[in-house]
Amino acid sequence: MGRPTSRIALGAAVVLLAGTLTACRGGDTTTDDSGIKTDVGVTSEPCPEAVDTNKGCIYLGIISDLTEGPFRALAVPITDAQKAFWKRVNAAGGIGDYEVDVTRHVRDNKYNPQTHNQAYQEIKPNVLALAQSLGSPTTGAILADMKANNVIAAPAAWTSGYAFEDVIVESGANYCVESMNALDYAREAYNPKSVMAVHLAGDYGDDAAAGVKLAAQSLGMTFSAVKTDSGADKQAGAIQAVLAGKPDLVVLTMGPADAATIVGQAVARGYAGRFIGTSPTWNPALLQSPAAPALLARYEQSAPWHTWSSDTPGHRALREALPGVTPNDGYTAGWVWSYPMKAALTKAVADGDLTRAGLLTAVTSLTSVDYEGMLPATAGNYAAGPNDGAVRVTAIYKPDQASPTGVTLVRDLFTGPTAQAYTLDRPCYEKL
Repeated sequence: MGRPTSRIALGAAVVLLAGTLTACRGGDTTTDDSGIKTDVGVTSEPCPEAVDTNKGCIYLGIISDLTEGPFRALAVPITDAQKAFWKRVNAAGGIGDYEVDVTRHVRDNKYNPQTHNQAYQEIKPNVLALAQSLGSPTTGAILADMKANNVIAAPAAWTSGYAFEDVIVESGANYCVESMNALDYAREAYNPKSVMAVHLAGDYGDDAAAGVKLAAQSLGMTFSAVKTDSGADKQAGAIQAVLAGKPDLVVLTMGPADAATIVGQAVARGYAGRFIGTSPTWNPALLQSPAAPALLARYEQSAPWHTWSSDTPGHRALREALPGVTPNDGYTAGWVWSYPMKAALTKAVADGDLTRAGLLTAVTSLTSVDYEGMLPATAGNYAAGPNDGAVRVTAIYKPDQASPTGVTLVRDLFTGPTAQAYTLDRPCYEKL
């Protein structure tokens, strides 16, 4: 009787292994011991660095700008924060009978759409979703495939186009709204009559520039726009445009090194106006650059949430999870961006459907997300339409050498009258 029993056990083991490989690599839907349906990127085997080896594993991919692109100074801490976020989730018991791995499938996109797509295609058969897809043009390169395959992604970007995409779980105000709020703030603070948007091409820069244009029209300001390329050595044209146009305010949408080059050299050559940079333009290392005096005197930063040292449960958890690091709001962003994915996974497990389609259903049913105070819970209302669900709050910071992240709060999270009144009926960059 022993041999047939062994054959049954062996057969069961083969079936289990086949189900595990299928769930990881993408095939037919399977059902785990708890009755939860799975298909891609979910295994009954524990995660490589499991806290509880009795739990299965949900694999999430990360595609970021980790080595040579313009946002690497932000992307590395973004990625490290996401690893710390999910480590904390696993230590607290995971998501139902699963823990979450965001370390096995990490790829560098070098902020290049083609490279991003290659990385995505490489890891797609092995992940349920993307914990991070950095960049608007890079994410745009994979969006059609994501939609075709129900692959959810938390973007490291804020383009307004994401409000119209169910597969994107964005957090915070988009670049368009952020720029509107920046102009409403500027109107109150120093009443500029003319504004110039200096920006990268593509969904990132165009979205912010569109917000500047729409707000300028609403506020009666003269508007102009100048596109520039990424690279500190490629800003001569933008600098000359600022000097020639002499706008009262310049809104910058680009990488930190590019922004510092424009601010530093324009001020050195006589520009007397002011600058506001959208979220990704800032890095505290800029205060160690030759542009520091100009930045301290003329630059402010708009932001979708509060900085590293803020006192909310989420900010405190972030600092506890990353002891000893040099403060950087890349960490803050990576942490915040992880909350909606956690909420969606939790909902999918509760619904008994951890397939890609099940996760998409969970996302589109979310009416709130617990950001632990870092954003209002209503900032995670993905069940609402693009306009009703759009987050419209922005904070304004200024450089401060005494601050842990090099900036200090000027204006707390607010919604200006322009952003409040605006109807998000299609992506803003289409209106530039």
